[in-house]
Amino acid sequence: MHPVIGIRREDKNEWERRAPLAPRHVRDLVHHGIEVVIQPSRIRVFTDEDYIEAGAKVQEDLTMCNVVFGIKEFPLHAFHEDQAGIFFSHTIKGQEYNMPMLKKLMEKRCTLLDYEKITNDKNQRLIFFGNYAGLAGMLETLHLLGKRLEWEGMKTPFIGLKRPLDYGSLDEAKAALEVVATWIETEGLPENLGPLVVGFAGYGNVSKGAQEILDILPVEEIEPDELDLFMQNGEYSRHVIYKVVFYERDMVVPKDPAQKFELQDYFKHPEKYDGVFSQYLEHLNILVNCIYWTPAYPMLITKEWVKNNWTMKSRLKVVGDITCDIEGSIQITKEATDPGLPSYVYLAEKDDIVYGWEGDGPVVMAVDTLPSMLPRDSSTFFGTQLLPFVAAIAKADYKVDFDMLRLPPEIKKCVVVHKGQLTPDYLYMKKFLE
Repeated sequence: MHPVIGIRREDKNEWERRAPLAPRHVRDLVHHGIEVVIQPSRIRVFTDEDYIEAGAKVQEDLTMCNVVFGIKEFPLHAFHEDQAGIFFSHTIKGQEYNMPMLKKLMEKRCTLLDYEKITNDKNQRLIFFGNYAGLAGMLETLHLLGKRLEWEGMKTPFIGLKRPLDYGSLDEAKAALEVVATWIETEGLPENLGPLVVGFAGYGNVSKGAQEILDILPVEEIEPDELDLFMQNGEYSRHVIYKVVFYERDMVVPKDPAQKFELQDYFKHPEKYDGVFSQYLEHLNILVNCIYWTPAYPMLITKEWVKNNWTMKSRLKVVGDITCDIEGSIQITKEATDPGLPSYVYLAEKDDIVYGWEGDGPVVMAVDTLPSMLPRDSSTFFGTQLLPFVAAIAKADYKVDFDMLRLPPEIKKCVVVHKGQLTPDYLYMKKFLE
């Protein structure tokens, strides 16, 4: 079978400029005998001409493609009979807003492959944007810190930072941070700001990306159990930013005083633990939230804490909620934002928000498509991870029964629907469809 893959244009919103494969990846695929057809796009970070030069065909119709590659969910009209599609479907947790899409592709006897479920034998994800969410999220958060402090009357070097989507590349953004670093090292931060303390909840790929940005600046790390004493001593440098990375052992304690914290026990039985993260909030200027969270786990910031403790004199200025679970680990994350309006101030007395960074409450950055703010770099990174699997995905015969479907094991486990039917690992999703 002659392998032909399609790349659809992203049209979920005006800010989605990413592509699953960059022109450099397409050139490699064409060289190895795989035909690539790409839909034209006015907003994609790579131009149609870039793909034509790489050997792709640019046309609207993708019906001849064995598999169509995308990033965000496909619209209902994009599904064609018996065709395979690979994208982030946002269905495996039963997301209600995407059940009509799931039903439509099943009616069309389509095959759905989901990037989120491409994992190795240790169940670690292999295809992801996670670190770019951290990179862009930290850049946006520092930009907002500068805006907030300026509104409060403080002059800081952060006011010179642009938003990540306004830089031509990640390297350009990092060069701007080098200028900020020099300012902090020579001029120092405002005296009335006190020690600038940035906390990171979590330590995975997202957190590593965010820390990569902060670490361009002059940084000293403090352990969570040292933070209270550090603040009491009052000995700090205005020429340094203080970083604190929080692990699960710092965020919760066993309800039974006789029990010691055990990570796997916490994962399996979170109900046996109490959250204690609020003890740190009075010391942080920025909290960057990068944790995986479900309602079984304690929250990091509650509405009650903000209502009872936060004032205009509080140190906590900005919450960069990269995880962005609505009213989840950061309960004051009332809604997700987009790059057009990336932040709001949470007003505790009204349990409401006002967009921007001005107001009587902490600023919340809650963009849920952060990698799209660094579209060129994140697309190239993502496509480089995906490329080794593309040939096998393209050459597979999706007309055979699931048991006979020949795909690498990492890919076969990501097949959620095959020929319109939920595959064995995903039969639990029937309850969501009903």
